[in-house]
Amino acid sequence: MDPCSVPNFDDLPSVEGQPQGCAWGVFDKDGKKDVFGTLNFLTPQIVAAAAAEVKDGVSISLNWPLNGIKFPLPGRKPPVHRPQALRDMGMDCEGWDDELDFNTQFSSQWDSLCHVTTDGATYNALRPTKEGLSVQSTAENELPTIEHWHSRGALVGRGVLIDWKRYHEETTGTPYHPLDGYRIMPEDMERAAKHQGVEFKHGDILIIRTGYTEMLEAPTPEDFAKFQAQTLSGVHGSVDTARWVWNRRFAAVAGDAHGFEALPAHKPDGTPAAISDLVLHPWFLNQFGMPIGELWDLKALSEYSKKSGRYSFLLTSVPLNHPGLVASPPNAVALF
Repeated sequence: MDPCSVPNFDDLPSVEGQPQGCAWGVFDKDGKKDVFGTLNFLTPQIVAAAAAEVKDGVSISLNWPLNGIKFPLPGRKPPVHRPQALRDMGMDCEGWDDELDFNTQFSSQWDSLCHVTTDGATYNALRPTKEGLSVQSTAENELPTIEHWHSRGALVGRGVLIDWKRYHEETTGTPYHPLDGYRIMPEDMERAAKHQGVEFKHGDILIIRTGYTEMLEAPTPEDFAKFQAQTLSGVHGSVDTARWVWNRRFAAVAGDAHGFEALPAHKPDGTPAAISDLVLHPWFLNQFGMPIGELWDLKALSEYSKKSGRYSFLLTSVPLNHPGLVASPPNAVALF
């Protein structure tokens, strides 16, 4: 769908029982409920224009190791890798297979539109259940899970890096730490984009670097002490931020932090709130149908962008193809 044909946040058609800005029904076609959300902004024309970003023949992986976090993460088990000799599997030949058991939220990931629900519902009023997510084929799956991306060729578009860590350090001359809880406002992202020479375009995938995964690779005692404050730098969660993101017509957002948005969540009056009060997750996933990428490895991307002076690139991402996936490693690559 041509992003220009979609109303701005304040002009979206009202949806009964939902706040202004809800995009349910906007992308529906021929009486069928849409499962792609803002990926619909990635039209053939926008993808073709994104391909023009490839000039240097350089590709950069944006995928952190599956076992990147080296300390226990409550509720999410670390990956377990089991190599298996072919003879031990009953095959009369030499060689190896392996099995991998992991939580799809443990490292670099895309959140599908089913990751967060409000009153049991997610994007387009669809209602995920354990039974519904346990389907054995995508053909019978009406929920907006991530394997549906494969029917549209996965994700290909123009990525735009807002290197917040580098921008903050260069423009303020002060040290920056991803656990200090800095709240990145829309006007901050606009200023950083201007500083980097980036012009946002419809259908862009917005990527924010805070330096979080780099810190997690080798946390110091000081870092562990900062963890006690339970603050995390990220994009400020507010309706104004959601409005800005929608009006910019981004196809998706991603970053290297745990939740993309700053922690703790804030209530409208600015006081700290619980994790259940996150603002951008329900707005992006539920109301817009916009996937969120988290814990991406952005260090090499930052370094090449600085070296080349280019902060936009062709982005490809091919998630796992299994029915009912709530999340997946992004298998993302930036191409310059």
